[in-house]
Amino acid sequence: MQDSIFGQDAIDYKSLVDNSVDVLCCSGYDRKARYISPSCFKLLGWKPEELVGKGPEVYILPDDLHVMDDAGVRIVAADDQIDVSTFRIQRKDGSIAWVEANVRLMRDSVTGEPKEHVIIMRDITERKQLEEKLSTQALTDGLTGLWNRRAFDDALAREWKRTVRDGSQISLLILDLDHFKRFNDQYGHLAGDDCLRAVASAVRGAVRASDCVARYGGEEITIILPTTDTAGAVAAAEKVRSAVETLQLSHEGNQEGGARVTVSIGVATAFARQSEAVERMPESLLQAADNAMYKAKHEGRNRVVTALLIVPTGG
Repeated sequence: MQDSIFGQDAIDYKSLVDNSVDVLCCSGYDRKARYISPSCFKLLGWKPEELVGKGPEVYILPDDLHVMDDAGVRIVAADDQIDVSTFRIQRKDGSIAWVEANVRLMRDSVTGEPKEHVIIMRDITERKQLEEKLSTQALTDGLTGLWNRRAFDDALAREWKRTVRDGSQISLLILDLDHFKRFNDQYGHLAGDDCLRAVASAVRGAVRASDCVARYGGEEITIILPTTDTAGAVAAAEKVRSAVETLQLSHEGNQEGGARVTVSIGVATAFARQSEAVERMPESLLQAADNAMYKAKHEGRNRVVTALLIVPTGG
């Protein structure tokens, strides 16, 4: 079967395909492989004869099988009948790789009916790893390792939409290191950077893995708490405040905090009653938490102050 699909007039073409780094697969419209090039062993870990007569579910991850299905639908409708997709495959040894697939639909020359797919697969794992690394770097604060402002803005918009859709609630914490300018003036900016890293680590360790922690700017850290009411947010804020206080970092300029590094935290909670919320509601939530944080500072620092928002109902 492997050789027969090329015919006697295609020896040179077969030689080219057999020695290509890319994997060429010809499958019937039932998705069963009729031919797959020898390079599949390097990419997939299977020999060609092990895959002929089988479908892509053998090597494409179950969560990514829809990618090939979607490609098949698109190329039937498209004029050029070519589609390029990316998905993950699982090699025979269980390891995972990323693949880019160029899929072409071949039709019967007489009836014009879909006949088979010709798929060229290329390993793009290194490219994907580089893209993910660059994406992570673009969304990560270089000093603390927390999310940066851009990542925070994206997360807040995303979580707000989910809150509105589900008619649930969301809480936001903003914390600021007390008298941090004095800390930098007394101990120097290198010590200030070390302090920020230590506080960031303590904050990250004090909240849930699902909570979004970001360095908002300077010494301010924000924490998005999805599906969290006021009581839950206050409990989380107190846990964060205590975690920072427990670090016992010296700060002679913060006598209100016992000459230790402390934080003031503002908490805001918003309730979405219906699916129609004002567009600027995420900004209002942020402003409410910021105001609460400054109130905490005015009330003596090293404390938690709350605010509450109700989303206007739609008419």
